[in-house]
Amino acid sequence: METSDIIATIGVSLLLIAFFLQSLKLIKAESAVYGFLNLFGAGIAGYASWLIPFMPFVILEAVWSAVALYGLIKFYTKKEKFHVKQD
Repeated sequence: METSDIIATIGVSLLLIAFFLQSLKLIKAESAVYGFLNLFGAGIAGYASWLIPFMPFVILEAVWSAVALYGLIKFYTKKEKFHVKQD
């Protein structure tokens, strides 16, 4: 097994873990755990694709990482809105 195969296996494993956990409703798609698994999984898989080089997957994983990063930024910057009930 080549280095790129090992790196790709790690990245894809993280993506699959996120997918299975969310599918089994053990984590929410809006959670930080889901976002980080996708960000790092796609980033690692994208790096492995860069090493071979296979540009379609580099682009796919770059977009996947960008969407995951956007979700994490949104998760950490959302402001809770408190509504005071008036009688």
